[in-house]
Amino acid sequence: MAEPPSSLLSKENKLWKGVFAVIGIMSTLVIYGVLQEKLMRVPYGENKEFFKYSLFLVFCNRLTTSAVSAGALLASKKALDPVAPVYKYCLVSVTNILTTTCQYEALKYVSFPVQTLAKCAKMIPVMFWSTVIMQKVYKAGDYLIAFLVMLGCALFILYPAAGEISPYNRGRESTVWGISLMIGYLGFDGFTSTFQDKLFKGYDMEIHNQIFYTTLCSCILSLTGLLLQGHLLMAIDFVARHNDCFFDIALLSTVATASQFFISYTIRTFGALTFATIMTTRQLVSILLSCVWFSHPLSWEQCIGAVVVFGSLYAKSFLRNKPQKPSPAERLENGESSPLKGNP
Repeated sequence: MAEPPSSLLSKENKLWKGVFAVIGIMSTLVIYGVLQEKLMRVPYGENKEFFKYSLFLVFCNRLTTSAVSAGALLASKKALDPVAPVYKYCLVSVTNILTTTCQYEALKYVSFPVQTLAKCAKMIPVMFWSTVIMQKVYKAGDYLIAFLVMLGCALFILYPAAGEISPYNRGRESTVWGISLMIGYLGFDGFTSTFQDKLFKGYDMEIHNQIFYTTLCSCILSLTGLLLQGHLLMAIDFVARHNDCFFDIALLSTVATASQFFISYTIRTFGALTFATIMTTRQLVSILLSCVWFSHPLSWEQCIGAVVVFGSLYAKSFLRNKPQKPSPAERLENGESSPLKGNP
């Protein structure tokens, strides 16, 4: 028996919505990852100068996101007044700045594939902070998945390819310092998402309200940090002398903000199961693209580690029987970066 035209039309609309969601998430976040590595590891100009001002990238990203969030609140005719005490927004902002700064700084010392795979282990600090702050109880399966992801990450980090070296290595690679920064990133990131979750549950708060006030605080704090370090004028001078760097930063801020629309759209339309699968695929594609674009060789141990990590994440996604809209902390466990960062 043939399906009615309305059913066929509904299926076709859902298919196109799925294509829109996949293309949106994959394109924005993959471009974001490539730009991150380019800005922090590829020299600019004839004199081969490296961009060193991570906090300036944080400032530009937060300024863009704050402006877009304010526009979304005004367009929806919702109040701009803070829902929670301002100091709570500031706490999220501080840990978020530390998270993003560690993320950018780590790229000076480890390759993007190592950093991206290490991000998959963010479920571990999220579980820790959720237990401490939210008194959340996890199942044995969750701990097994976390252990397998940690094992795969360890294989990837401890057994780099010998011999061939990427031409984009900066000559001061330091796995110990790079991994220390990544541990800082994961710890701060886990706290940020868990505290965000607590704010959402403790207050009747729109996501754009939280993003606006947190990113506004981040703009003020990052600008203050740049002024205290004396890096603001130096960063502006660098960007003024290298037009391609200005373009990269502008594009980085744009895709970071745009990715939040696609993330929200996908979760609202298809649920957490589809979103988690897309995000896991995005991380895999980002690693493969970085290896090709920036000539990162992979050892067979790293390949096994990647299979263990992504196999565990896919298994976690497909074993969920009842997809539901996740909280900010749960979205971190699924591989999504904080909504304030646009990165995963």
